[in-house]
Formats: sequence, C-alpha cells, structure tokens
Amino acid sequence: MTFKGYAAALGAVSFAVTAGMVSAADMGAVDKPIRLAVNEWTGQHVTTHIAGEMLKAAGYKVEYVSAGMMNQFQAIADGDIHATLEIWSSNVSDDYAKKIGEGTVVELGDLELAAREGIAYPAHVGELCPGLPAWEALKDCAPLFASAETLPAGRLVDYPADWGTPGADRMTGLDLPFKAVPAGSEAALIVELRAATERKTPLLVTFWQPHWAMSAYDVKFVDLPAGEDACFSDPAWGPNPNAINDCDFAASRIFKAGWSGLAETWPAASEILSNYTLAVEDQQPMMGAVDVDGGKVEEVVAAWMAENEATWRPVVDAATK
Repeated sequence: MTFKGYAAALGAVSFAVTAGMVSAADMGAVDKPIRLAVNEWTGQHVTTHIAGEMLKAAGYKVEYVSAGMMNQFQAIADGDIHATLEIWSSNVSDDYAKKIGEGTVVELGDLELAAREGIAYPAHVGELCPGLPAWEALKDCAPLFASAETLPAGRLVDYPADWGTPGADRMTGLDLPFKAVPAGSEAALIVELRAATERKTPLLVTFWQPHWAMSAYDVKFVDLPAGEDACFSDPAWGPNPNAINDCDFAASRIFKAGWSGLAETWPAASEILSNYTLAVEDQQPMMGAVDVDGGKVEEVVAAWMAENEATWRPVVDAATK
C-alpha cells in the first residue's frame, strides 16, 4: 500500500475536533487575507495547509508565507504573518518567549500531535554498534561514525542550523566523542537516512516523530537519561556532573501561535485556529504521500479534506454559524 492509500484508509481515525467548545463568532475582515507561516518541514506544510483550507471553507482568503521557524516571530508580532501552526516546545527561539511576554504574539492552543525528538539511527546500525540502543555504547562505537570532516570524532547529523543545535548539545552534555554537523534541510536528513539504509553504513542523526521516515527506514531512538527539568539547568544532575543537557529531549509540546490582532481582525478565524488539532495518525500518512509518493502538499491535503469533511467541518461551522 502506498502512503496515499494508507492516508485514505486511515481517513478520519483521529483528527481531533472540539466543535462543542466554541461558539459562532463574527467573520471580521473577510476581504483581508490571513497570512499563515510555512516553515521548513513537510509535516508543518501539511498542518498549515489543512488550517488554511478550513479557513477558506469558512469564507476567508488565505496566503501562505515562507518563514524560518526560529525567526518568524518578529513578523508575527508586526502583523505581517498572522499565525504559525506547528511550534515545537523543544525547539523554539528565545524571541518567541519575548514576544509572548510583550503581548505581540499570543498562543492559540495545543496542536496535540503526539511527538518525540531524539538521537536516532536506522535499525541496521544496531548490528554495527551492538550496545545500542544504550547511549553508553556510542562511546566505544564513535570511530565507526567518523567522516573526513569529523575525524577522529564520530559524525552526528544534527538538525538544520535554523532549528537550533539539540544534537550537538547532547553530545557535549553526555561527553560523547562526536561532532555535530548541521543538515542543510529536512530533505538532507532524509537523504542521509536513505543512503545509510541502502548501503548499511553507520549513521547517527537527530530526528523526530511524527515522520514517515521513522517507518520507511526503521528508525530507532537511542536510550538517553530521561529529560527532566533539572537536566537543563543543573550540571550536578545526570551522568555528567560538569554539564547540562546530559539527557534526552524534554517531552515536546506542539502548539500554535498568532498575531495579537488576530482575534479582533478575524474573530471566527481565531476560533477555528484555536480549536484546530491534528493527530499523528492523520498527519504522518500525508507526509509520506508528499515525500515518498511525490504528491503536492496542496493535492494531498485537498484529497484528505474531501474524504474527511465530517472530521473538520464541525469546527468551521461552530465558529461561523
């Protein structure tokens, strides 16, 4: 079954709606387009286009604006972008907290994706480094992962530079002999996973779910010490008494945010976006339909919307009728 077929089969399994929690609101400035941020990864594109199609179904005009995840918040604060639909708490800039404190950016509630981030590897790497998934195994196996640019250290393919340095932070925190090399993009991370899987070569990568590649390349997470709050502020906590970040990623909350003038300018749109949620079971197959089957985001989302109107229409209706 292709990912497209899988997406169709899952259909309305778990796209959460909370229509009963909202009441009809004024439409507001329907002639002014609502500008939604499009960040650097396919899942966010799916999330954003579903939201955009819901707004269009309500009668709004929508524009999609390319924006860096880490630096989009000034544009939102200025009202140049009106909402961003998939913020990961484990990978958000300090500027976000500043804008929230100023009141120029407001949260729009949880997206409710069941997510995880971590240090990961394709399953075959477990045979090359038999101590995995225990993180301590990487101390002895590091030379297996070395490349010309990292010798004598092992190579970790980290998130793109715009997403921060979570992989590098953990290599330092756990005192592991690895050098983190930022990927150029999400697509570059996938190329690494595909190549390593096809060639059965060592690969350590910073990765996340939901993502279709978790299944396609049988990706496993390294078992790291649990990511508790103290790990990120108290060097004495954890296996390395001289560093913070000697633990796994904190559990990720995925949420939405918007321009502070959103609710006043488009009251019903604000309600729709605030009550919009999305589940892994719905998003992940659509990601595969784009990245594996070669579909266009717009077409994949349109097909899902047509097949699953009963799952999203109540949110739109509750805000507009």
